[in-house]
This record gives sequence, C-alpha cells and structure tokens, in this order.
Amino acid sequence: MKFSTRRDVDLAAEALFRAASNFHAIERMLVRRGATVRRLDDLAAPGVGMRWLIGFDWRGRHREVTAEVVRLDAPELLVLNGTSDQFDLVIRMSVVALNRTKSRMIFETEARPRSMKARLMLQTAKLGKAQLDRKFGRRIGEFIADLASGAQAA
Repeated sequence: MKFSTRRDVDLAAEALFRAASNFHAIERMLVRRGATVRRLDDLAAPGVGMRWLIGFDWRGRHREVTAEVVRLDAPELLVLNGTSDQFDLVIRMSVVALNRTKSRMIFETEARPRSMKARLMLQTAKLGKAQLDRKFGRRIGEFIADLASGAQAA
C-alpha cells in the first residue's frame, strides 16, 4: 500500500533538506511523541548505513521497526528502508526547489506485507484508504512544519 503527499514550505530547498536529514532532531521528535529510539550504527556524519531500532505502541501493542538510510543524495533525495515483523517499509523524501526561498517536499511511504496476516490487514485498510490518505497528509504536514520551524530557529 502506498501513501504520498506533497507540501510547499517557505524554506530554501537546501535548508529543508538539511532539516529532513537532521536525524538527531528527528530522534528527539520521536522520543517526545512517545517512541523509543536506539541507534544501531556508529557513523559520525549523516549518511548511508545509519540504522535505528524504533519502538512504539500502536493499537494496544508494542511494535518495533528497524530503519536504515539506504540513499542520501543531498539536497534532493533521502530514502529509508524499514523492517518490522509484519511489513517492509520504504520511505522516500524528495525536495524540489520552487524558487530561492520556497521548496516542496514530496513524501512517499510504501508498506509491503511480510505475512498473510499483514496482507489481510492491508486489504482491510484499503477499504478506508481515503481516510488514511487524509490522516497521512495531516501527520506529514505536522512533521514538515516541525522540521521547518526547527530549521528557521537554527
């Protein structure tokens, strides 16, 4: 199942990409929202190979996702692959410059089932896809607004 949204931001493309690839700030943001985040690599600078174990509660159960940066093409593209017990995830963030002070982030997520149970869960979720798309767009909008406010403060 794929979700995608695009948001225009009053930031230069380079500044928006810097904010989107500020993994330390994103880790803090996840912790503030109740997730547990543990770094699994020892890379000093942001780059391909960075890995995290992210734990969170969803629908009454504890879930864990292992996320890894698989592509980092500054200042345009960031791709993360994630794995959980039920799904394989691909998160793709693209930044497009609209002019010198405005840019657009295209945020795409794809979830692929790893089991029959997960496949059935996705089939059921497709029945409410329009509502899920609205929620996804709203949450990504909040995420990008947090990134942008952090980038403007810096």
